[in-house]
Amino acid sequence: MTDYRIEQDSMGEVQVPADALYGAQTQRAVENFPISGLKMPRSFIRALGLVKAASAAANAELDELDDDLARAIAHVALAVADGKYDDQFPVDVFQTGSGTSTNMNANEVIATLATEELGQPVHPNDHVNKGQSSNDVIPTAIHVAATLEIETKLLPALDHLAEVIETRAEELKDVVKTGRTHLMDAMPVSFGQELGCWAAQVRAVKDAIAHSIERMRQLPVGGTAVGTGINAHPDLDEHVAKHISKLSNVQFKTIDNKFMGLSSQDAAIEMSGHTKSLAVVLIKIANDLRWMNSGPLAGIGEICLPALQPGSSIMPGKVNPVIPEAVCMVAAQVIGNDATVTIAGQAGNFQLNVMLPVVALNLLQSIEILSNASRQLADKAITGFTVNENKIKQALDKNPILVTALNNDIGYELGAKIAKTAYAEGRPVIDVAEEMTDLSKAELAALLNPKKLI
Repeated sequence: MTDYRIEQDSMGEVQVPADALYGAQTQRAVENFPISGLKMPRSFIRALGLVKAASAAANAELDELDDDLARAIAHVALAVADGKYDDQFPVDVFQTGSGTSTNMNANEVIATLATEELGQPVHPNDHVNKGQSSNDVIPTAIHVAATLEIETKLLPALDHLAEVIETRAEELKDVVKTGRTHLMDAMPVSFGQELGCWAAQVRAVKDAIAHSIERMRQLPVGGTAVGTGINAHPDLDEHVAKHISKLSNVQFKTIDNKFMGLSSQDAAIEMSGHTKSLAVVLIKIANDLRWMNSGPLAGIGEICLPALQPGSSIMPGKVNPVIPEAVCMVAAQVIGNDATVTIAGQAGNFQLNVMLPVVALNLLQSIEILSNASRQLADKAITGFTVNENKIKQALDKNPILVTALNNDIGYELGAKIAKTAYAEGRPVIDVAEEMTDLSKAELAALLNPKKLI
């Protein structure tokens, strides 16, 4: 049997587990929202702890809180940020749309711990939540969490992925292969050019994310309930942003229009859109790898991805492209997450968006899994694949589309006849062209040299 204690809030008495650090409002939320079992992400709880610590320090500087009281609150809030009390945050993601339950969960846990440390009562609302409301704390925590995760995980992961691709592109710059459009044979390209495309895509979406992160650095803290700043010191926002910047080593500032900061999630929607763009880039790269690796006998078979694990429970010796497959699943999840964030962004009714927790869940999950997937794609697929140069050369030599290089000399119609004959007879295009044109073998060899065609 679980032991309980009786806690009191403005609605009356509540039974709370005896060993819980949280209080009545958290317990009501646990009972009201037994929906998914999904809790707020670790990165969000970290950010929430930083916001509470910074707010306590700011209130002390502004003579809104006693120094000893503020120090105790800040100390335990940082312990929350460090993950020492994650088991004390049981509230489901699918809760009140403002995230009030999670904000009060933090307030109650911090108040309990600060009371123990200080030896005098610390109130969750009057002290820990001083100058704040859920309506500005939760969107502030979303911005802080997303910014920190992007700065410390996603952007470095994308740099790593691009660097690995660029290294392989340089290694393989002289290997010429058959290009493909519509999945059909086309004019030749080099591996360096093909991989260079991937790297450019990664760099471009990374630059877009880095640009958009400037909006995420703008915090709505200080807007309190509706954007007017009621019950907060007029300078609280600047002080909180300063302290969060100091605690996180990442620069933040206050948003100019607090009403926009509370009622919209426009910056999060923009960033989520960039995570979707990145997902699409990763699908392209992963699928190119899967196609090039296909076979090894009955597929394209241009490359061999590293063999990481057995590929079948019934077919001995089968090895599958597991990393590209996992990356594609991550991308599918991120695209779905973006749809959720987009819908949630439409819930900015008057002065408050009322889908904040689900914005946090989906945006932060997208950032996390894209960071991890990008590194795995780099380290366990792109770094180690080998090139089947003999098979590539055989396919390239017999590629009738090379006849495109003769268009200026023989015209499109004759070129089409040469290509169709080469296809039908399975012969190199140079041999067929020698029979059907007035060009010499030496002239054809020069015009059809794949290395010159790229």
